[in-house]
Amino acid sequence: ILRQLQNEPESSVANIAEKATTTPSVVSRRLAKLQEEGYILGQELVLDWAALGFEVQVSLRITLDKTESSAFDEFLTLARQIPEVLEIQTFLGLVDVRLSVVARDMEHYQQIYRKSILDLPHISDIETLMHISTIKMDRRLPI
Repeated sequence: ILRQLQNEPESSVANIAEKATTTPSVVSRRLAKLQEEGYILGQELVLDWAALGFEVQVSLRITLDKTESSAFDEFLTLARQIPEVLEIQTFLGLVDVRLSVVARDMEHYQQIYRKSILDLPHISDIETLMHISTIKMDRRLPI
């Protein structure tokens, strides 16, 4: 069931049941249980950023000044509030946080960077990587 949903998330319960050689009611119960137990986190619509006018994607690798115990929490709380920040990841190592940021163009990115990113607390260093292309983007698990 999960493999079918990953490959064709728009599949109907009846279609999944047919491919799993079971009944739609069994599939519905299993899906409800998988959602209840946290195996299925939800379904999302994937938009084409460029088609919607977002031409710039930047990855910011950020090192935080960790002399204050609240540095991570304060930084993450405010970073979550920036609409153009689509993804936030934390790491162990030289880099503490990575932000994935989209913008309409370079001028828009400069505005985001100067007015939002640089105002985030506890930043000691930022490395900016400009995305050129995405070769692979797949969230499906090999199950």
